[in-house]
Amino acid sequence: MMTAVDTPVLIAICQGEADGRRWAERLAECRAEGGLCVCEVVAAELFALLMDEGEHRVVLEGLGVEYVPSTLAAAQQAGRAFRLYRNAGGPRTHLVPDFLIAAHAQVQADRLASLDRGYLRRYFSGLRLVTVTRMET
Repeated sequence: MMTAVDTPVLIAICQGEADGRRWAERLAECRAEGGLCVCEVVAAELFALLMDEGEHRVVLEGLGVEYVPSTLAAAQQAGRAFRLYRNAGGPRTHLVPDFLIAAHAQVQADRLASLDRGYLRRYFSGLRLVTVTRMET
């Protein structure tokens, strides 16, 4: 079972945030159940935080995270969901990259390790979320 990982999860781990240790433990469980991956958006956002190629590689490899670029189908799903979001009056607090992360997880993985940021449930109803407390369906 492949688990895609969202940027805030990696940031919590890298910056030693309060829930960073719990996220690291949760990702280890997910990796044991199949594997971990990130799309290009998450990889870029993490690199923007670290700004060091070696450290970027060490973090991803250390957590056992594989880089899996988005497919055209995932990009199209992200575009559809984003259009629905904006047509429904959704503010610009979420942008296409947020939707691409979720679409990548829905199309190319089995679930997404992420905070439930509301729009995920509404625009990606079939997406399974993994949190630090439990896996939600």
